[in-house]
Order: sequence, then structure tokens, then C-alpha cells
Amino acid sequence: MAQNDYAMKQHASKAAGFGARRPGMQGAMEKPKHFRETWGKLLGFCGGYQWMIFIAILCAAGGTILTLAGPGILSQITDFISAGIVTGIDLSTISALGLTLAVLYGIGAVLSYSQGFLMATVTQGVSKKIRSRISGKINTLPMNYYSKTTIGEVLSRVTNDVDAIGESLNRSVGTLVSAICMLVGSLVMMLATNLVLTVAAGASSILGFGLLMLIMGRSQKYFLRQQKHLGNMNGHVEEIYAGHTVVKAYNGEAQAKETFGEINEKLRDSAFKAQFLSGLMMPLMTFIGNFGYVAVCMVGAALALNGSISFGVIVAFMLYVRFFTQPFSQIAQAAQNMQSAAAAGERVFDFLEAEDMEDETEKTRRLSSLSGKVEFDNVRFAYEDMGEPVIRNFSAMIRPGQKIAIVGPTGAGKTTMVNLLMRFFEIQGGEIRIDGVPIGEMSREAVRSLFCMVLQDTWLFEGTIRENLAYNKENVTDQEIRTACKAVGLHYFIRTLPNGYDTMLDDKSTLSEGQRQQLTIARAMLRDAPMLILDEATSSVDTRTELQIQQALDTLMEGRTSFVIAHRLSTIKNADLILVMKEGDIIEGGTHEELLAKGDFYAELYQSQFKLAA
Repeated sequence: MAQNDYAMKQHASKAAGFGARRPGMQGAMEKPKHFRETWGKLLGFCGGYQWMIFIAILCAAGGTILTLAGPGILSQITDFISAGIVTGIDLSTISALGLTLAVLYGIGAVLSYSQGFLMATVTQGVSKKIRSRISGKINTLPMNYYSKTTIGEVLSRVTNDVDAIGESLNRSVGTLVSAICMLVGSLVMMLATNLVLTVAAGASSILGFGLLMLIMGRSQKYFLRQQKHLGNMNGHVEEIYAGHTVVKAYNGEAQAKETFGEINEKLRDSAFKAQFLSGLMMPLMTFIGNFGYVAVCMVGAALALNGSISFGVIVAFMLYVRFFTQPFSQIAQAAQNMQSAAAAGERVFDFLEAEDMEDETEKTRRLSSLSGKVEFDNVRFAYEDMGEPVIRNFSAMIRPGQKIAIVGPTGAGKTTMVNLLMRFFEIQGGEIRIDGVPIGEMSREAVRSLFCMVLQDTWLFEGTIRENLAYNKENVTDQEIRTACKAVGLHYFIRTLPNGYDTMLDDKSTLSEGQRQQLTIARAMLRDAPMLILDEATSSVDTRTELQIQQALDTLMEGRTSFVIAHRLSTIKNADLILVMKEGDIIEGGTHEELLAKGDFYAELYQSQFKLAA
């Protein structure tokens, strides 16, 4: 992730201004996929949980069957009471029937609880699988994906969208199974009880089901937009929060608030339409259910007066009508949850199905003994396939152990060249070779293992100072850590902290930018890789600390091929070779004295810094 963050920040800062809305995957979001296709993919994540889902379905079906047995027993109780008004009520029979009904309802409740427990276990397991797949996907996506997509947009997929999927699965699947069982079972019991009353109750329900399907079709697109705008809002909030100091310094609160208001209004509009349309389902089905009660009462009363049915049948049928119409309300609620899951699922699958970096498992070539010779042969690169080239026919020969300084104006391609050397981006022409081996013949991991890097943008994760220094390196001794920190002038400061090297670093840490950069330099020293890349490594430290760090870096660079990107030209006077870049090309090369003697572009840059200092 450190490498991803590095390349993303480097290119995103050039590709888009602060506060800009980057396109990313948002264009694709406007064209929704099929509802069934997305749900098919979601159900594909249920592999391994089939037996739990099967048992949950059995529990739901069993609980529904026991519930449907209730009205029949209530009908018998009603008939016994009605008949007993004249001849005497048989309390023992009624008590036995009541006890049977209580036992059935109790068992049904246990089965319903079991079904809920099993489905909660399944949905959380599925959510875990999806999050794990996303985590793995983050490290397989090419760097240009992150230059087009905000950090908040990616985070929204991991958090909001996955949570929406989990909640919707938990609420919809179990409810849907119970509702279908209840619908089919109640219809069978109604047909077995009385055909005329079944037709009276079913006519209104068919109308409600048609309206239900119509609303579902119209509300899906709004659920999709709701999730998309939620991702946009997360991206904006993350961006403004990360740069709140800049926002304050430039009095940009009004502009940030205006942008937030626009995104918030779009989110409100899409969420309102989605919730309004889906919210119509419940009152609509309630109305239809009540209408069914009226139909049963009127038709049942007429049949009872004719002697066609008993009063107990009407009582049972009133319950059957509720059982028959209730599933439509549950299906409506489940449909709403399934729409939300489908909308979130589309965003997640768009991310998971994005094109990966080329698989390099077959590339096993490694450099066992490295001398450090690096060759750039007519290297060409542009961030977009048809965009303006950033690197144009870059060629250079670096001998083993040389200290190479790369200088030039902002945007000349200095950092891009390092990104290509580390294979953060792939070259589009020419070749880069290390010890005569093209880096394209080695895996990315093999190439990056040859370098230790100190970046202009410091990166520390939440953990102790010791853990940050020994990042991704095993068997680092305390003595090695202290030696590295002493070399960069940080050991004394760490000793003043309450827990020393075990002090936790997080967002609330009060480390200065200079101290954070010292930590990253010490981390590079501990990595002890054959080659070294320094990208403005001392840009955030004071002059006195810079001199101390420079001495440590000089020691670190001894015997290593080193690439130093620097704007302060005074720090690279002792470089073996200085490459001067402008607009993606090398326009000068030589030692500090040789370039000054030429009196060209480098000399102008060097003299201008002294004029600014004066």
C-alpha cells in the first residue's frame, strides 16, 4: 500500500487540481447492469455456506408451516365455543387445542430464531469474503487506476457498499424465503378451506403484486445513484479533511462548502427518490391487505347467512388473509433491500472486475549478485495512452556504485523516471536494464526488492515507532534500530518520549514533518537494499538537521548505486553524475563543476538559488 499511495499522490497531484472531482469509475456507474446478473455474482460468494443456507431455508419453511397450522386450530376452537354456548363448553378439549397451538407457535419461534442466526452467520461470512477480495484487488490494480479514482471512492466500496450488501443479504434472503413459504402455504390452506373466499381475497392481491413489480423497476436506478453519490461525498470529505490546513490557509471554506452542498443535494435527491418509491410498497400492500379483509368479511357474511360455511371458517380465513397479504409486504421490503444490495454490488464488482496488472507469476528471474549498473535506453512514457508524453527518449548509463543526481524544473519528469525504474508504471517504449537484464523480465517484487526509497511524501502507519522503522523486514535488532536513528539525529528525541521506541504513532501524533521524514530515512537505512532512491529526502528538515542527515546518507550511499532527486542543488555537489532534465529529456549531464563551467541551464538553476537565498 505504501507504493500505491506514493504513485497515486505523485501522479494525482499533476493530473488533477486540489478539490477536483476525478472521473474514475463514475462514468460507468450511470449505466446499470442487470439486477439478476449482480445478484448472481453475490450468491457466488456464498460458496461454502450452502449447507447453512439449506438449513436456514428448512427452518424458515418449517416455521411457516407451523404458523399456518394456527388458523385451523383457532377455527376448531371457535366452532367448539359457538356450539358450546347452547350445550355447554368443553373446556378440556379447548384447553388441549390451546396448548397444541402454543406449542406449535413456540416451535415456530425457535425455528425462526435459528433461521435468523444462520443467515446472519452467512451474510457476515460473505461480507468478510468480499472485503478480503477487495483488499487483495487493491494490490493488483495498476497505478493509473488510483490516479483516476479518489481515495474516498475506494474506501466507500470497502465500507459503505460492503456493509450495504451484508445488511441487505441478512434482511432480504431470510425474509424472502419465509415470505414465499407463507404465500404458497397460505394459498394452499385458503383453497382447501373455501374456494370462493380465496378468489375474493386473491383478486386484490394480484393487483398489488403488479404495482409492486412496477415500483421495483423504477426505483432500482435511484438506489444505484444513491450509492454513487455516497462514494463521491466520501471522496470529497476525505480530500478536504486531509487538506484542511490548505483550505484554512487559502480561505477556501466557502468553496469547499459549496462543492459539498452540490454533492449533498445530489445524494439527497437520489436517496429521496429511492426511499420514496420503495417506501410506497409497504403502505400499498397494507391497503391491499385491508381491502382483502373487507372482501372476506362481505363474502364470508353472505356465505355464512346461506349456511355454506361456519363462523369458525370466517375467523380462520381472516387470519389466512393476513398470512396471504403479509408476504407481499415482506417481499416489498425484501425487494427494497435487494435493490440496495444490487446497487452496492454493482459498484463493488466494477472495482473487482477492473483490469489487473499483468500476471507475473511465471517471471522467476532474480539478480543474485548485483553490481548496480543501470541503463535507460530511449525510454518513452505518457500517463494516458494517447496523451502528451512525459518522458521522451530518455537515455542514460549509470555505472555501479555511482551517485546520480537528477535535477530540473517542476514537471520535467524526474519523479516519473523513478516511478518507471521501480515499475510503478510500465514504459511505453525503449528499455530499462539493471546489470544488463531488462526490468520487464523480472517480477515487480523482484525489481523493488533491489531498492530502498525515501520519498518526498512521508508515510507512517498506526503502530509503534519500532514497528514503523522495521516495516516489512524481519529480525531487526534493537541495536540496529538505535544505530539508524542516531545516524539521522532522531535517537535523542525518541528517548524523550514516554514509551521511547514503543510509542504509538497515529493521526494524533505530534511529530513534525521533519521528524516524520527522519523516520522514513532511518527505515530506508534498515532496509539495506543494494540500490537507493532519494526523492527530495531532506525537503522537510532544517539546515542543521539536513547536514547531519546528509552525512548519514553519504554513508548509506557508499558502494550503492544511488538516485537522488533534489531541488536544492547545494546538496548534490558531490554527485558522480548530474542529469539535467527538461520536458522529459536530458539536456545536460556531467559533474557539478563541469556543468557550471558550461554556463548553460544547470548553471542558471544553480545561480538562481543563490539569488533567491540572497
